[in-house]
Amino acid sequence: MATKVIQLDGVGPVTLIKRKANRSLRLSIASTGIRVSMPHWTPFAAGEAFARSHSDWIATELAKQSVPRLESGQRIGKLHYLRFEHVLGGQSLSARVTATEVVVRLLTSEHTSDRAVQARAFKAGVRALKREAERLLPPRLQALATKYDKTYASVSVKQLKRRWGSCSSSRAISLNLFLMEVPWEYIDYVLLHELAHTIEMNHEPAFWRTLTAMQPDARALAKRLRAHQPTIGVWH
Repeated sequence: MATKVIQLDGVGPVTLIKRKANRSLRLSIASTGIRVSMPHWTPFAAGEAFARSHSDWIATELAKQSVPRLESGQRIGKLHYLRFEHVLGGQSLSARVTATEVVVRLLTSEHTSDRAVQARAFKAGVRALKREAERLLPPRLQALATKYDKTYASVSVKQLKRRWGSCSSSRAISLNLFLMEVPWEYIDYVLLHELAHTIEMNHEPAFWRTLTAMQPDARALAKRLRAHQPTIGVWH
């Protein structure tokens, strides 16, 4: 398998790969980079021309996949701050989460903007958020349930993909750990939303009457929350 890396203006490095099994030129974008797969008999110049002819499409797709860069000193959730720490070769690159910091290690040959380093920071950030969520959310939920005379069977913290929270028919509540990255007014809205589901399992008018009795501006908060995007959650 022959390969060649070219630099595409406005895009960056593109890897041209020749394989015997290929019957045509194919462009792909993955976490490992931009690739053009091509038949083994095709000259690299043809692969480069193919990539350049699709440079606008590549730029558009890369923009869709772009995520905010995690920076040293950035706040993670409610209790932690991110710190990058250079280490020598041979030392462990395992990140650690303390009571107040998320410490991400990187080699002296690496940069904090490197995708691999950012991925390590994301994973460590998720660990920190889960610790925070398990510490802060259950007592807050219990306080609100007591205040509004609501009951639930259990509460758990999970890494949910498309919901801030959920409530089962058995009144088991699950909360998204990424809630730690939104303001407390939105967190309380989600908790009250799930407590309302212990009474009404749908989103019919009766549900909204139950919710707005506890939180009069619930509809406005729901609308604003839909436009809110946590930093760590973007990676997710």
